[in-house]
Amino acid sequence: VEPGMVGVQKLFGKVNNNTLESGLNLKNPFVQVVMFDIKTENYTMSGIRDEGALQRDDAIHVLSADGLEVVVDLTVLYKVIPTEAPRILKEIGTDYKNIIVRPICRTGIRDNAVYYDAVALYSTKREEFQDRIFKAIESNFKERGLMLEQLLVRNLTLPQSVKEAIESKINAEQE
Repeated sequence: VEPGMVGVQKLFGKVNNNTLESGLNLKNPFVQVVMFDIKTENYTMSGIRDEGALQRDDAIHVLSADGLEVVVDLTVLYKVIPTEAPRILKEIGTDYKNIIVRPICRTGIRDNAVYYDAVALYSTKREEFQDRIFKAIESNFKERGLMLEQLLVRNLTLPQSVKEAIESKINAEQE
């Protein structure tokens, strides 16, 4: 087993609850070993093509408290809890990125954006918004055998009309 990986033994569909640590391990020749990466992984949802995990616009479109659509680009840093790898294999499979990480993050963001106005999300409440999403997603990940390390709100894009209103206000203040 390579460094930063754990192996989960599977024999005729039955999953062994013990994991194989990195290094040399002896196994039954009939056992199939499924590898899980336990290093930090990232999943990026971005509106910029070829920047995120999916090769298309994958930004999260959310409605703020004032009813405006805000586009959020996000990166999630997480890893598999080594002792939970057998349970993940049994309950979720190896495609936990698309089955758990992506949908839970998208839902967590949508559920928490409704508490903030669009301009507050963009400026004064951004850190609070990020912390609130982190807490919502962290417990959900832990229940499923994943550890959320960090959540990075990379970019918030306001509707064009709101951007123009903010710019005209700033220009008026400067004059």
